[in-house]
Amino acid sequence: MWNRRQGRFRPACGVEELRRHRREREAALRKARREQQLVSKRLLREDAPEEVEGESAARILGEAEVQQFLWLAQRGPEEKEREKALVSLRRGLQHPETQQTFIRSVLEGSMRTLVGLLTSNWALLQLEAARCLHELSHSEQSAVAEACLPATSYLLTYLSGHSSDFIELCLYTLGNLIVESEAVRRRLLPQGIIPALAACIQSPHMAVLEALGYALSQLLQAKEAPEKIIPSSSAGSSILDSILPQHMLRLMEPGPKLHLGVAVEFAWCLHYIICSQVNNALLLTHGALSTLGLLLLDLAGAVQRTEEPGLELLACPVLRCLSNLLTEVPVEAVEGQMQLRDERVVVALFILLQFFLQKQPSLLPEGLWLLNNLTANSPTFCTSLLFLDLIDPLLELLPLSKVVSVLVLTVLCNVAEKGSAYCQRLWPGPLLPCLLKTLALPDTEVVGQSLELLQLLFLYQPGAARAFLQQSGLQALERHQEEAQLQDRVEALRQIALHG
Repeated sequence: MWNRRQGRFRPACGVEELRRHRREREAALRKARREQQLVSKRLLREDAPEEVEGESAARILGEAEVQQFLWLAQRGPEEKEREKALVSLRRGLQHPETQQTFIRSVLEGSMRTLVGLLTSNWALLQLEAARCLHELSHSEQSAVAEACLPATSYLLTYLSGHSSDFIELCLYTLGNLIVESEAVRRRLLPQGIIPALAACIQSPHMAVLEALGYALSQLLQAKEAPEKIIPSSSAGSSILDSILPQHMLRLMEPGPKLHLGVAVEFAWCLHYIICSQVNNALLLTHGALSTLGLLLLDLAGAVQRTEEPGLELLACPVLRCLSNLLTEVPVEAVEGQMQLRDERVVVALFILLQFFLQKQPSLLPEGLWLLNNLTANSPTFCTSLLFLDLIDPLLELLPLSKVVSVLVLTVLCNVAEKGSAYCQRLWPGPLLPCLLKTLALPDTEVVGQSLELLQLLFLYQPGAARAFLQQSGLQALERHQEEAQLQDRVEALRQIALHG
């Protein structure tokens, strides 16, 4: 970034060089922001461990007991007795030890028996068999998911059934198995899991839609999703070829019908699709920016009106979706498609930042990353920050953490690089004392971002360099003149401050 010329340090290409290097760093940061959620599984369990007939309802079963319960479920003389045997088996399968026992006996036909019960003509037996599979699907052991493979085709078939409770159970079970096993995905994709999920998204039942969002998000987290699941495939069935994207966005539209749980699940689905970078232009044609922008405004209003828990669960994927979409869209397209005045977006974002500060500080970087992407190429969003007097609230976030500090300083660099008029609005004020404090920190990345902001200010606002010298700025720089990663930049800034 810095070259020695004529005995003095100068920026190699001025503001453009600074911008290029910062964009390179931001590309790496964007890649890091795309890191997906840790794999998780859902468990629908109506009865917690309880005492039944004097025994623990969820005791560990041995192999003989597993086989006995399966035999009774299959051949018991009465339907009530058969159902009771499956209930006992299901409760035993809540233990990893029983799960291991069950899959060890697969060769003796345990899974074949369970699948037979799943496909029987008795609805209660079907339901209990599905619940047994659901307990197995929640296992943390990949071998258990592999053992469930023979049942997956039937679970897929039952998604077209009439019982919303049964469909919900099948969706959660499939979601648990999909994320665990590539073999399960290889079997289900050619069998039509994507069309089956697309049919479910038209269900009127919120519980089914939430379960669908979960199963779909698990499928989208597969390592092969960007190549084989999201784009058009040779099999002619993919996420982007289906009706899923349009309906996902419809279910995320703010309004009285918005269901928080459903919106959260589909927001994460959208996040994974956007991060794949397969065809985000298609999402834009479906109005993704407009929907997400309106949802951002709605969330900002909601956190002011209500203490409803879970709003932060929706805010996180919405912010990530917007942030990543904005990296691929020209500024003029953003302002046109969001159909929002930039002031409203910025105000909503700062309302959410204050909410995160009080309730969920770990989400502050998500909001700041969006603010960075909004201001990176847009003078209008930078103008809004200045004229709405939001620089001071931004500076108050600086001491919170390294990540927050770097993002705050990056946003300020976005504003400063827009030119002299913007730097005049930044200066004077609390900015210089804050930067002197960040220069006192031991973190190289924070100090480096502070040096970049100071250089922009010195280039566009000569009075900033004089004030820097008057407030012992040179002494602050001396702390870092021996640091290998910073010493050239420190010396360059020192020369600019002294000689212009």
